[in-house]
Amino acid sequence: MTNLVVTKPVEQIFTASIRTKLLCLIGVVIALLSNTYAQAPTHAKIQTSMGDIIIELSPNEAPTSVTNFMEYATSGYYDRLLIHRVVKDFVIQGGGFSTLFTRRALRDPIPYEGENGLKNLRGTIAMARNDDQNSAQAQWFINLRNNKKLDHRVTDLGPIYGYAVFGHVVEGMDVADAIGDVETGSGGPFDEEVPVERILINRIDPVEWPLAD
Repeated sequence: MTNLVVTKPVEQIFTASIRTKLLCLIGVVIALLSNTYAQAPTHAKIQTSMGDIIIELSPNEAPTSVTNFMEYATSGYYDRLLIHRVVKDFVIQGGGFSTLFTRRALRDPIPYEGENGLKNLRGTIAMARNDDQNSAQAQWFINLRNNKKLDHRVTDLGPIYGYAVFGHVVEGMDVADAIGDVETGSGGPFDEEVPVERILINRIDPVEWPLAD
């Protein structure tokens, strides 16, 4: 008796093969994305000459600002830069100048994310910029109080651009406050608001949180 071999049309075989390959490819992409998100840092430690400040980042609300900040941090850009601006009961600002008040090479400015819903509350960290809302690069500041006037808002005359918050302090706010209390004066190109005794950012690194004992 002759064995009966049932074959599928070529079109069905081809379609099934493509479907299988697509499903495999989708699985690989999902696995890669999952791994990337799992490894993405959610906290960073700002090591200063006056102590450490731990920041919880907000990648969902400010993905570009977080990525930009961490790229500068992990490249070593912030190593040995100054906290160059201190305004008591307002902000401390760093990430722009060396001890000689020279600047390092900067990446391109990033798009404005100030409308992300995060407010410039005490303990938040935000991107510094100039008058152009899309001009933020490496500098950042920590709010020492609730600074409502720095928030994005919309009026009858149109939007008022604020400063993009991309995280908040979870440990070390006492360090930020202590920096905010130092004596200031002139320094480099600035006539005021520069710490008389220099305050260094030793480095900034991604960290696990809570910190291991």
